[in-house]
Amino acid sequence: SSRDRRMTIMLIPFISCSAKLPIYAVFTQIFFEKYRALVLLAIYVLGIVLGILAGLLLKSTVFKGKPVPFVMELPAYRLPSAKSVTLHMWEKAKDFIQKAFTIIFAATLIVWFLQNFDAGLHLVSSADQSLLAKIGSIVAPLFAPLGFGDWRVSTALITGFMAKESVVSTLSILFGSTAALTAVINTAGAAALLIFCLLYTPCVAAIASIKRELGGKWAIGVVIFQCVIAWVAAFIVHGIVCLF
Repeated sequence: SSRDRRMTIMLIPFISCSAKLPIYAVFTQIFFEKYRALVLLAIYVLGIVLGILAGLLLKSTVFKGKPVPFVMELPAYRLPSAKSVTLHMWEKAKDFIQKAFTIIFAATLIVWFLQNFDAGLHLVSSADQSLLAKIGSIVAPLFAPLGFGDWRVSTALITGFMAKESVVSTLSILFGSTAALTAVINTAGAAALLIFCLLYTPCVAAIASIKRELGGKWAIGVVIFQCVIAWVAAFIVHGIVCLF
């Protein structure tokens, strides 16, 4: 039914895609080295739990009504052949390589350009004077209560809207070293940032798919819905971690 289809599309972004795994891997290694496996598992579980809660919320507000009975015929389960597994692995690897040499590469070039030039297209001596700093500084105050109000982190989150894989590459360009990153973000801020990356707006490709399926208004609604929930959840996590 249209009701169930729309609600499903709005809830899919709560489940982590593989593009977010590099973000989790980097931050758990830097800030939660002793408990990185447990933290990584907790991130995925939290996404599922919040997806269920969001579904219950949508079911009682936006998508009121009785659900249509759902029947799905499942095929017989068989062990996959080595050929089918290899083909599946190749398709996934090929997709990532293509994305790495297109979207991520383009995003890295854009970040480099904005980091090295000002509004007058003059080469700057410090990244703080660049176009990138001005753009990130506008958004940074929104993230200050979450523990990562630095303009460089805000910029990485903006580039993550194009492709989540570019978050790590942007941070590496802007900070340059792990020491510079840990000087700006503490453990509570890192935990909040992980939760925010888990829940905030899907990438451009996903939003384009939602727009194609449901229309522009629903696509904008999904972006706002995800960002609000991500901010609230990150704020709560930041407060809890600070207590310990």
